[in-house]
Amino acid sequence: MISKYFKALVMFSILITGCKNSDKSAKKESNAAPAVNENTFSHDQDFLKKWDSSLVVLKAGDSNAMILVSPKYQAKVFTSTARGDSGKSFGWINYGAFEKPVDPHMNAFGGEDRLWLGPEGGPFSLFFAPGKEMVFDNWHTPAPFDIESWSLVSYTTNEARLSKDMKLLNYAGTELHLNINREIRMLETPQIEKSLSIALGKDVHVVGFTTTNTLKNTGNIVWDHKTGAPCMWNLDMFTPSEKTVIVIPYKTNVEGKVATTDYFGEIPADRIKIDSGTLYFRADGHSRGKLGLPPARVKGVAGSYSADKGVLTIIRYDVDQKGTYLNQEWTTKKDPFTGDVMNAYNDGPLKDGSQMGPFYEMESVSPAAFLKPGESLVHKHTVYHFTGDQNALNGISEKVLGVSLDQINSIFKKD
Repeated sequence: MISKYFKALVMFSILITGCKNSDKSAKKESNAAPAVNENTFSHDQDFLKKWDSSLVVLKAGDSNAMILVSPKYQAKVFTSTARGDSGKSFGWINYGAFEKPVDPHMNAFGGEDRLWLGPEGGPFSLFFAPGKEMVFDNWHTPAPFDIESWSLVSYTTNEARLSKDMKLLNYAGTELHLNINREIRMLETPQIEKSLSIALGKDVHVVGFTTTNTLKNTGNIVWDHKTGAPCMWNLDMFTPSEKTVIVIPYKTNVEGKVATTDYFGEIPADRIKIDSGTLYFRADGHSRGKLGLPPARVKGVAGSYSADKGVLTIIRYDVDQKGTYLNQEWTTKKDPFTGDVMNAYNDGPLKDGSQMGPFYEMESVSPAAFLKPGESLVHKHTVYHFTGDQNALNGISEKVLGVSLDQINSIFKKD
């Protein structure tokens, strides 16, 4: 039986929040050795169909770009491909989680893009009941975005709309009535070229999709600094490799630190580089660490490059410079209205060598939804994967991320 602490660490490593929690006294029983997912899109489609008969396949026009959307599993985009059924499956899927009994704390199925709500901790937490001590035994992921199915409102060959009504009680005792509407749309090549200001030749294979997430206050009270307000965030889980590096451009003309780098203890210096407007973070699945950037630092774009797989991944997301971003730490003693807008995580083994992944993550967070009854907040998040000619990928990287593939590949070779 897995110990309580193992569960806590598992939750942290896939949780993907802005919380800055300690795991100093951790213990965790051994688990099965992690395996890296190298499956094809058709393999993952066949696997997921066994668990969700309502699984939706979306395709971009007459191309080979496709994604899998699951109504049963909280409207997740589980995975994607740029090269059809036999192409590489880009999302990380936790295959073993599907056969396990429901976990009262969290159920980690994986997924290339999913939507959660926060804050996780703090005086307006959605994960702790009012008055409960903020420790793992009392931590529970709300069922509407953990285990409950969502409604598939409509879908076409390239777009799906899913919806979920929720009633959530926060730590302040406020009952939040809300609806989430999630529109998932495939992007065709001309749209991708326009959105990133790039030109794609025939030697590049690409898949891109946008999720437009709308949170609506369906109750009869105003969400404010006294009642608390939820936020949305998109969480992207991918398969790591020995030569995968996360790349985050940041603004240099801002005072204060570039990033918080000690969510799970300080990230070792040989795994992170902050250099002239670009943050580099190893995503090899060998060392557990998480970082986050505040809204004043981000540029609304990040990415990763796997030199050994030849895959360039880009994410873009909304940023509201005037918005209030939530601190989601497990404490009521800190300012709950100051937090990160973009996070990255690299999975790794715990002290006993056990590990849930490996995987790595990139994520974005919406501002707090200070909404009157009937009002809505929208958060958009887009994912792109590029494979093919390396010279062409280099041009995309230079244009979108501001650095060449050679710079990415060599940044950690100096160590």
